[in-house]
Amino acid sequence: MKYQIIYDRPGKLRLRMGKYAFSREQGYGIAGMLRRFPGVVSATVSYNNGGILIYYEGSCREALFQWVENLKRTELPSEHPTEDEKLRELDETFQNKVIGTLARHFFLKWFMPAPVRVLHAAFRAAGFMKKGLRTLGRGQLRVEVLDAAAITCAFAQRSPKTASSIMLLLKISEYLEEYTRKKTRSALAGSLAVQVDRVWKVTDSGDVSVPMASIQPGDCIRVQAGAMIPVDGTVRAGEAMVNESSMTGEPLAVRRTAGHTVYAGTVVEEGNIVAEVRKLAGKSRIQAIVGMIDQSEALKAGIQGRAERLADSIVPFSFAASLPTLLLTRNLTKAMSVLMVDYSCAMKLSIPIAVISAMKEAAGRRILVKGGKFMEAYAQADTIIFDKTGTLTAAEPKVACVIPFAPWSRKEVLRDAACLEEHFPHSVARAIVAQAARENLKHEEEHAKVEYVVAHGISTILREQRAQIGSAHFIFEDLGIPCPKEAQKLEEEKMHGLSVIYLAVGGRLAGMIGIEDPVRPEAASVMEQLRQNGFRHIIMMTGDNEASAGRACRELGITEFQAQVLPEDKAAMVKKMKGEGHTVVMVGDGINDSPALAAADVSIAMKDSSALAREVADVTLLSENLEDLILFRKLCRSLMKRIQRNYGWILGINTSLLVSGMAGILPPATAALLHNGSTMAISGLSMRPYLRSSGTEEKER
Repeated sequence: MKYQIIYDRPGKLRLRMGKYAFSREQGYGIAGMLRRFPGVVSATVSYNNGGILIYYEGSCREALFQWVENLKRTELPSEHPTEDEKLRELDETFQNKVIGTLARHFFLKWFMPAPVRVLHAAFRAAGFMKKGLRTLGRGQLRVEVLDAAAITCAFAQRSPKTASSIMLLLKISEYLEEYTRKKTRSALAGSLAVQVDRVWKVTDSGDVSVPMASIQPGDCIRVQAGAMIPVDGTVRAGEAMVNESSMTGEPLAVRRTAGHTVYAGTVVEEGNIVAEVRKLAGKSRIQAIVGMIDQSEALKAGIQGRAERLADSIVPFSFAASLPTLLLTRNLTKAMSVLMVDYSCAMKLSIPIAVISAMKEAAGRRILVKGGKFMEAYAQADTIIFDKTGTLTAAEPKVACVIPFAPWSRKEVLRDAACLEEHFPHSVARAIVAQAARENLKHEEEHAKVEYVVAHGISTILREQRAQIGSAHFIFEDLGIPCPKEAQKLEEEKMHGLSVIYLAVGGRLAGMIGIEDPVRPEAASVMEQLRQNGFRHIIMMTGDNEASAGRACRELGITEFQAQVLPEDKAAMVKKMKGEGHTVVMVGDGINDSPALAAADVSIAMKDSSALAREVADVTLLSENLEDLILFRKLCRSLMKRIQRNYGWILGINTSLLVSGMAGILPPATAALLHNGSTMAISGLSMRPYLRSSGTEEKER
């Protein structure tokens, strides 16, 4: 294909093939082929002008030119866009819409004669009029009606310039809302996509690498250590330790053998399995989570924010004030003037400013909020539900205790355990090795070849003695090593709620190591402060076992909890509490929390949350400190106080102005001046900080 070189520098090429050189789908195909080209780092394509932007490494420049020249228009590939391409396209569409709208507005304003501007404004106004009439037809008197009335008022006063400005701001607001919604959905889908192109299919003649697209239910695939499981299926052979944190949120891998179910998006950490395909990626449980999120997000989209509801509630007063004026004066212009000096103008300006100021202040304190309506809901919430791992805990297993048995000492048990575990990069092994390092216990290699038994433990020769470390099943049942009675008693007394690892040397139990996922140091204090700040129900829900959940709740002072729950269980609890009339906050960090996050009135994601949780969440905490939940509660309550104060001032001032104007005490010009002045004053006061630097609430006057 013919092309023009627009930019040519080492590592970067920009080519242009001309408008309509290829379709949108063909552009995605060209970009995909270029990204697979040796030496290419990234490639983006614009079908609008036939542009191709390539970043590359090494000496592949000439080969790229040759490749582009050899492209044939009739053989161009077509592909679906990647999630990054979808997001980039959304950005470009939004920018083009905003720039185009602004360009048309100012072109008409500066270069077109007045009759053309009037006709164009009237044509645009027709859409708003239609929307207002449709709202009235449903028996509703809302902001849409007031928008239409304000535009009508502007035309009645022979001010198409004012009408055009109002419509410009409304249109840009519409674009922004649409853009935010679509981008969130697109990013959500990208976070969940199972990116597996080829898999190993088990056949009679051996394992064969095939495209993922060719796999059907009933086929068997082999998944090796380090690979993602791309489907929902049933294990038919082999055994492995599978990290299911994407489903359960728990950091420790679980053992999966023949007969167990495995899920798309989970990862094999150790071992390998043969799984019979039950559901493909598009119909897997992880996609079911997406469906639950979509449903909940759709419900959220219908909830109006505080400013919108206040503006809607005051609309009838604006109309009610104009009608007596029209009846008494028989003057349409005066009636329209009364309508312009309304409550809604100040409300629609001052309240958004108050909300934006609060959101800005929250961002300055490393709390990101997607909208004012979530601040309102958080201020009113009486129920808060927490995930455990990664939310109330740091999701970093640590050694809680080491119990030796004679003749071994505590240091010997920990040192030998670290010696055996140091070659295996799973979370428990890292915890043991890290604890030994903190205690300066050197564990130079003293063992022979290490044998790893999947999902059980490790066996080796240590100082001419057989040494094993692993689970109770491995040590006591598989190896037949006697379990001392004192070990059972100590496990009940000191290991309750912990994951226990056993070390055996020379056919005897040498010691036990308790592993915990400790709660955040500030968590217990935060729970108490939440109660003091009006939360009547504090609930913990976790996929962890009952003992571990109970242990964490005792430390935190939480009395309501559920253990061994699935994602749908968390979402069901949120919906149950909402059904009972509670305003519910959900705090989580993993993909498994996403359905509950989406279903809640307010969803909060932690700093190190999954990409999906951050996209779904209404609020994201950028610090690791749970005390930001208290700070945010104070900020939201201060915002609500300010909105109520503004509401009172707007009602009082504008009612006085309208009554004075209708009585003839104030001329229309003076009333309008005072109205605009009070609106600016209230808006200015709404920009004041809400919290002092110390984090205490500003006293609202």
